[in-house]
Amino acid sequence: MTTRPSLAWLAFAALALPAGSALAQHDHAAHAHVAAPVPPPARPWAADATLRADMGQIHLVLEQLRHYEMGHMDATLALDRVAVIEESAADIFAKCKLDPQQDAVLHGMLVPLLAAVQKFKADPADMRQLEAMREAVADYPRYFEAPGWAAGAAHAH
Repeated sequence: MTTRPSLAWLAFAALALPAGSALAQHDHAAHAHVAAPVPPPARPWAADATLRADMGQIHLVLEQLRHYEMGHMDATLALDRVAVIEESAADIFAKCKLDPQQDAVLHGMLVPLLAAVQKFKADPADMRQLEAMREAVADYPRYFEAPGWAAGAAHAH
């Protein structure tokens, strides 16, 4: 039986450990992390089915959370929605099979996303964290194939 690390552990490890540290089921030391910003490719990189599904789920949840910002969703449901973001990010970390440059770009989005998730969980009244989550993944469609997710869509209100 294979067990997945807890979501809290993945989020903590992603935020607290040096870039070369290994996470369970994902060997970060095997990837050369890019220190300088990577310009978007001429054509978005291919995304496998898992990456498309999980990032699509993250995008959907971020859109659903607009209802919370407008007062049409309670905090319990909003916290449930951010748990889905954590699960999707954990799935991406566990199944990541990208080349080093793509891996670095994706992780550069997921780490601040999870940081904002943790801050929101600590204070669901802090609406700035919802915008921080959107900002963290706003450039995803500029780098990866993302059908139905236009570049800059995370900024739209």
